[in-house]
Amino acid sequence: MLSRNLLSKFGQKHIRRSLVQCAVSYDTESSEVVLKATKSKKTDEDDKNERTSRNRLFPVVSGALLGAAIVSQAESEDQNDESDTKKKRTSRTSFPSLASLLPTLSAAEPVVPGHGDKSPPLPPTKPPSRRSRFNFIADLVEETAPGLVYIEIKDTGVRDYFTGQPVTSSNGSGFIVGEDGLILTNAHVVINKPRANILVRLQDGRVFAGTIEDVDVKSDLATLRIPCKNLPKMKLGSSSDVRPGEWVVAMGSPLALSNTITTGVVSNIARPPDELGLQGRDVPDYIQTDAAITFGNSGGPLINLDGEAIGINSMKVTPGISFAIPIDYAKEFLKKSAEAQKKGGGVDHSRRYIGITMVTLNPQIVEELKTRIQVPQNISHGIIIYRIVLGSPADTAGLKPGDIVTHINGKPIHGSRDVYKLLEGGEDLNLTVIRDQTKFYQITVHPESTR
Repeated sequence: MLSRNLLSKFGQKHIRRSLVQCAVSYDTESSEVVLKATKSKKTDEDDKNERTSRNRLFPVVSGALLGAAIVSQAESEDQNDESDTKKKRTSRTSFPSLASLLPTLSAAEPVVPGHGDKSPPLPPTKPPSRRSRFNFIADLVEETAPGLVYIEIKDTGVRDYFTGQPVTSSNGSGFIVGEDGLILTNAHVVINKPRANILVRLQDGRVFAGTIEDVDVKSDLATLRIPCKNLPKMKLGSSSDVRPGEWVVAMGSPLALSNTITTGVVSNIARPPDELGLQGRDVPDYIQTDAAITFGNSGGPLINLDGEAIGINSMKVTPGISFAIPIDYAKEFLKKSAEAQKKGGGVDHSRRYIGITMVTLNPQIVEELKTRIQVPQNISHGIIIYRIVLGSPADTAGLKPGDIVTHINGKPIHGSRDVYKLLEGGEDLNLTVIRDQTKFYQITVHPESTR
């Protein structure tokens, strides 16, 4: 014990003598040692002495650190006998250990949040494969398939010889548009089926008897309802912003093969029914796609890559050429049907007509018209009339083939869809017509009802 005290006193005395040229300040609260060199005005002789003192700086500092370590070590040993050295420790000035004055290094280790610093290193993660990164169609189908349904028409007048059950006369597709069991499909899937019993099969295998809620033959749309709640409904998008070349997925049950997926692109966004040879249809235009649509796909959704239905699969002309009803038109049908159901009836199927056949002006047609006839340079939208029914409201009002209609009731016309929308109202139509190259006329037409 005595040797430790003597060694401590000797170290302190040696440090004081070695640090004559330095000022040592020690903060007992923060346990820090600060070495501050004293400064004075320099002379020529001082410069020479300074160079000499620089050579002595390293031993001075190293001596200070060594002394501090010795004193600190002696003090830690004295703490074992607390009763004998309590007063000495309180009066003695202690120094930090040498380890506290030197920087320390630790090896880098992965730290898992919530597990502390002693957690084992994580195993290396496998990079995602191309299959998981680029199979966007599979991700899309997984998201939207629960809203698809399979519609089976049973003929109760004909029964199977072995089972005694009604035979299947036809089948189709549909998709859920209401969580309360409302299903949208094509009208030709569910109508004109005598003695029919409609069965709707969901993706989870459940089968319900469906009842026809509303039908519009001219638009080839119909709604069914099944006694089931909290169903996963299909998201309805917008067909007005669809672009040619856009990827689409056709879902349905072709040839009774339920849950069939085909892909393709949009070939044309506005194919008029007259080009398809369809008569008496109120759908202004169809979406053309090369996605495979065949018998049984009718009524299924045509969806975009956002998982939204942009059309209802309706017909196939030939492999690679199929057509779907735009979802915007179907949404209008659903809106009218809901309003009519609240009033206690179905959709009012009476239509107003003016007796014209029209073509929507697009940039290609406008450029062709400018090369053939003189038309205003600023024309960019409208419809051109190329046929008029004799004795119709349009013929009576004075419209002629070749007239270009740019506005109706002061609203710009961008296509045949705008004309059909205005015919749903009850007011007369005031048309802004371009005729005789650059002359503008205002012609009022009084539409008539088909009922």
